[in-house]
Formats: sequence, C-alpha cells, structure tokens
Amino acid sequence: MKNLTLKQLRYFDALSRHGHFGRAAEACAISQPALSVQIKELEEGLGTPLFERSPRHVRLTAFGEDWAIRVREILRAVDDLGDMARAAQTGLAGRLRLGVIPTIAPYLLPGLIAHLAQAHPDLDIHVRETVTPKLIAELASGKIDTAIVALPLDEPGFVEVPLFDESLMLVRPADQQDRPMPTPAGLREMRLLLLEEGHCFRDQALSFCNLGTASAREGLDGSSLSTLVQMVGAGIGVTLIPEMAVGVETRSAPVCVNRFAAPEPQRCVGMIWRKTNPLAGQLQTLAKAVKAVAGG
Repeated sequence: MKNLTLKQLRYFDALSRHGHFGRAAEACAISQPALSVQIKELEEGLGTPLFERSPRHVRLTAFGEDWAIRVREILRAVDDLGDMARAAQTGLAGRLRLGVIPTIAPYLLPGLIAHLAQAHPDLDIHVRETVTPKLIAELASGKIDTAIVALPLDEPGFVEVPLFDESLMLVRPADQQDRPMPTPAGLREMRLLLLEEGHCFRDQALSFCNLGTASAREGLDGSSLSTLVQMVGAGIGVTLIPEMAVGVETRSAPVCVNRFAAPEPQRCVGMIWRKTNPLAGQLQTLAKAVKAVAGG
C-alpha cells in the first residue's frame, strides 16, 4: 500500500491491544475521532478490514491478527534503532522505562529516583508498577526497557542480574511479641494473610510454608502489603513481608515484627531485560545504582 506511516502502525497497535477506540486514543494522546480516521485510512489503503466493530467491542479480523504480529515486530525494531543511538551515549541519559513489582516499588523507588536525579541529571526515567506477569509481557513487547523483580524467572530471551537478597519477616499482632516464633509448619496452622493472586510474593510465602496454591484459604487475601499489615494490627491473622517494607508498613500499625530462625526465608531481588536490548551497558550501570541504593 502507499503512504503507510509509522504513526498509523502505532495507532493500529494501540487499538489492537486495547480493543476500544476511546482507551486506544487516550493511550496515543489523540482524540477518538482522529484515531478512527487514521484506522479507516489504513484499512482503505490495505483494501481489507483490520477490525470487527460492534457497539461494545473492537476485535481483530483474521487478517488483522496476522498483521498485528508483523506490526509489533516492526515497531520493536524501530524502537531498537532509537535505543542504539542512546546506547552510543556515555552514561545514563535519555528516556528509560523501568518496571517494578508492587512489593518493591514503594520502598526502593524514592531513594533510587533521588539518587538517579543527582548522579544522572540527563536521565528521563519512566516508572511502571505492576505484577511480574504483566512486566514480563511488556518487556517482551518492548513497552519497557527493564524491570526490577524477584528472581529467578527463567524466561528465555531475558538477561537476569541478581542484585541483593532480603529476608522475609513475620508480622504478628503486638500482643504476640513474647510468643515463640512459629516454624513453617506452625504457620500452616495459623491464619496467614496473603497478597492476592498474581503477586510473586504470595507464591514465595506459600512456598516457605510448604502450602500449594490450592491450599491457600479463601477470603484472606489483600491487594497490598499495607492492607495485610493493617489487617494483622486488627487481630485478623499474621503475615509475611519483605524486610525493606518493615519501616514503612509497620509504623502506624499495632504489630510486632520478628525474624525466623536460620535459615531465614529470603527472596532474591534483581533486574531483567531483553538479551537483544542495545542498552545493556546502560542497564548494567542502572543495576549498580539500584544495588548501591539498596545497600547490597
């Protein structure tokens, strides 16, 4: 087709991902009518529809699904060209898109962002906070450059760089301070509060207690560590939180925090990025900054 533009490809990609003209237009920072016009012109130029339209949904046609795969490859290659230019610069500079899981972001990012602003003033960092499966998908598609997660992931195509280990701490109501520390087997008999499905920290807690996902009891899940700690303070149960979260999450709750006997349960925090990412050198520099800020 003639006059195919990169902008049209990006609009098509946004609509194929969101399945909604309004949300896609918002993601592209344009009006919905403008997006509709561009998609219509694209379909007319191709001579075939890319989407099935209904009052509530927008779905890719069979051709649209095949075309979406090639379009994403093209957009990723274009983004890599920009990354190659950035990689030629010395030091951390330009836009960098960083993903972080929710059980790390609130406790690590304030110090990290302050450090980067001072040490690398030309760096324009964009942060995306969400659960590990979404970060993996966005990293694979080129939406983000790197992510700070719990390792290992064993995802093909990704570089994994361990940064530091941290302990998992037991949080109990304040009046249980003098009680003996429970064993992992003992925790299985207690009302253990967990993060909701999708959080890797939930899986780590279940693994330590030797509880399968099917054994987790219903109705005791929270959406954040803050919620879990406040529930413990209200006497509902006990929970596990990473050591970096203790200072923030327990300061306003009537709880006590204790370490487990050796060997302590731990998680490994690290960074991941695509093996093909030309920014690998800069990401190694970022990894060292994260490790320094965390005291690793």
